[in-house]
Amino acid sequence: MHWNRPVRAALTVLLGLGLLLPDRPVPVAAAAYVEAYPLVAARLRAAGPPYGGWAAAGRRFLVFDPRDGLAVEVLGDLATADRIAVLVPGVGSTLRDFDRGLGGVARRAPARQGAELYEALRAAAPDVRVAVLIWLGYHPPNGVPAGAGATAARRGAAALQAQLRVLADRRPNATMTLVGHSYGALVVGLAARRSPAGVTDVVTLGGVGVGVDRADDLGRVRIWAAEAPTDWIRRVPQVRLPGLGHGARPGNPAFGARPLPTTGVTGHDGYLAPGSVTTGAVASVVLAAAPGTVAP
Repeated sequence: MHWNRPVRAALTVLLGLGLLLPDRPVPVAAAAYVEAYPLVAARLRAAGPPYGGWAAAGRRFLVFDPRDGLAVEVLGDLATADRIAVLVPGVGSTLRDFDRGLGGVARRAPARQGAELYEALRAAAPDVRVAVLIWLGYHPPNGVPAGAGATAARRGAAALQAQLRVLADRRPNATMTLVGHSYGALVVGLAARRSPAGVTDVVTLGGVGVGVDRADDLGRVRIWAAEAPTDWIRRVPQVRLPGLGHGARPGNPAFGARPLPTTGVTGHDGYLAPGSVTTGAVASVVLAAAPGTVAP
């Protein structure tokens, strides 16, 4: 993808006029906890295939709304977890592609990415109580031009903050790591600004931005960044204008995020692919016990 100067100028005008991303109310997920499992399972069964099969397989969801396209799946025992990771997908993610992946590409599926992270956590520390939330609790922009604005991210961040407060209330001693892919990095970055004390780390995977221009601007919350050399996100202009752009990419060394390895990762969607070195590194951040360290 390449944005030349005329295209960038056109996007600025269109976004400034509200033509690409109108400021209209869109659904976001209400915060929930494990008490929601039975009710949500009933909704899955009532929705028919493929969702009824999710319930039959014993999968657990805090949120499922087929009308609004929202879902929040839980892997692991959230009621006892001491380490909680929240994975937020980016542009183009929909409920229809939750399992199969955008365009039918499995590595793009939020459910599969979350499962890879959960398995990496279990493999690295089988005795640690962990949970992963796959949080499609907002409407990501449906394309790159729409993703040039922050409206969807702000709404998603507000909903995510509400969920984090519930987790902090019910699991006050647990630590939480927010993991955002692409546009999802902006959602978790904005949510981290006023997050509970249990939120210790933000991890960005091919992140478009996190809402600040330097890693230190998030204060106590550590920021980690994985950005593969072949990721097209590197070609997105690092600008922040009214309605356009998200400023510095967290993967830019000048931003000051703690780098994560990306050896063998290709393109924009391979960070949590099976066997990825980045998946293991993200798991290490989630499991790390001491500030500023990554578990071996």
